[in-house]
Amino acid sequence: MFGLGPWELLVIFVVIIILFGPKRLPELARSLGRSIKEFKHASQGLKEELDLSNIDEPSIPESTANPAEKTQKKDQETPSAKSDSSI
Repeated sequence: MFGLGPWELLVIFVVIIILFGPKRLPELARSLGRSIKEFKHASQGLKEELDLSNIDEPSIPESTANPAEKTQKKDQETPSAKSDSSI
């Protein structure tokens, strides 16, 4: 565990008890757990948001497109007779 032996961990635990006292340790542990939970939740939400922004919109094949849309596209692509006569 991080290269620490059992004696080092015991010394760290004793120092923590001396600094904070045994009554505040459960409160500190709860707040630390909530902080970690909130951080994980926020990082997961950010990860999902970034993944969703990278997904491209699915394209509709021409064979399944609406026939009215095809007609509108053809009308937009071909010049009308009025524009030919005015040139």
